[in-house]
Amino acid sequence: MWPRRQALRALGASLALPALSPAFAQFHVEINGVGATQIPIVLGRFRDEDRQAQSISAIVRADLERSGVFKIVDGVAPADENGTPDYNTLRSRGANAVVAGSASRLADGRIDVRFRLWDVIKGADQGGQSEPTLPADLRLAAHHVSDQIYQKLTGERGIFSTRIAYVTKAPGKYTLRITDADGENIQAALIDNQPIISPAWSPDGSELAYVTFHDRKAKVVIRNVHAGTTREVAAFKGSNSAPSFSPDGRTLAVTLSRDGGSHVYLMDRSGANVRRITESTGIDTEAKFSPDGAFIYFVSDRGGGPQIYRQSVSGGGATRVTFSGAYNISPALSPDGKLLAYISRGSGFKVMVMDLASGDVRGVSDTNDDESPSFAPNGRYIIYATKADGRDVLMTTTTDGKFKSKLLESGLDIREPVWGPYGR
Repeated sequence: MWPRRQALRALGASLALPALSPAFAQFHVEINGVGATQIPIVLGRFRDEDRQAQSISAIVRADLERSGVFKIVDGVAPADENGTPDYNTLRSRGANAVVAGSASRLADGRIDVRFRLWDVIKGADQGGQSEPTLPADLRLAAHHVSDQIYQKLTGERGIFSTRIAYVTKAPGKYTLRITDADGENIQAALIDNQPIISPAWSPDGSELAYVTFHDRKAKVVIRNVHAGTTREVAAFKGSNSAPSFSPDGRTLAVTLSRDGGSHVYLMDRSGANVRRITESTGIDTEAKFSPDGAFIYFVSDRGGGPQIYRQSVSGGGATRVTFSGAYNISPALSPDGKLLAYISRGSGFKVMVMDLASGDVRGVSDTNDDESPSFAPNGRYIIYATKADGRDVLMTTTTDGKFKSKLLESGLDIREPVWGPYGR
């Protein structure tokens, strides 16, 4: 059992972990459900993409389909971004938009990824972009194309070029991994023979805070994901756990037991200026900041069982937030502060979403062993870990639960996903 699961057991839970396999396989994507509205779009192959190591159009297609917002329909797209669509024929195929592009190698070895988007209904050019990129960054350039298409057709920022972090466990080895939002381009940020738990992104995406047991003691450290350097910020007497960055990145919320019991403390990102902000005779843990940085949402069993509470960062009394069910943990706030995702135990462990203004709660998962929900930076999607068809997976869902994408994993114990911010 992982140490984080042991901590949850202290709150009254005991979760069984699946068997492990030493083999690690790259993700594949399985999409389930249908969004309420899907935009029909024709996506042509990018000229010269067959000469490159990656198929731009295949990556873009997978991104758009995974979003649940788009439906790829058959139709003839222009040969490249300089062509002219046959609007009448495309309309007859039911298309609302069409995309074409190219991926041409430049003299300096870079690949110039270009695309253009047309509104078929209006018969209008919606613009495009050119991005010269290194061959190693071709997937990222394709995700940028997807982001542009998503934004032009929905008015909201796309999240395809963002990243996710998560932890895997194999016999004698724990790995903190970072991937693109589609689960591809896997990189090992850290490998250790001791547990790694509770990863949390900094707001600028340059660092990950997490809990390490490297010296057989729970400590909070921060790792620069670009430089590969690590610094220790909390190694007090007792347990140091559950780090979370403030929206401005200057402050960390952590759970410490240095004064007896487990309580939420705030500290500077350097580890200085430590101050306790929760007061109870129970366990207070898993604090997350509100998007404006004025409040924390955290889990406490002060009322008898684990529930989610809200409290000002300046201290004072805490207000209980969750009332549906006797066991609610792992809070996550949407970027606009309107939604709260969390795990509730009923017949199983399921992802729930609460509208904080109305208090309305709905389940958004179809599985029963969910954990660690985390919002995408545009607030439209949630990623979480669960078990499906006997295997550990990462799942994404729209916040209404109508469209899900399963990232399949072969054999490894995979836990605690956290969706990174915009920017790389």
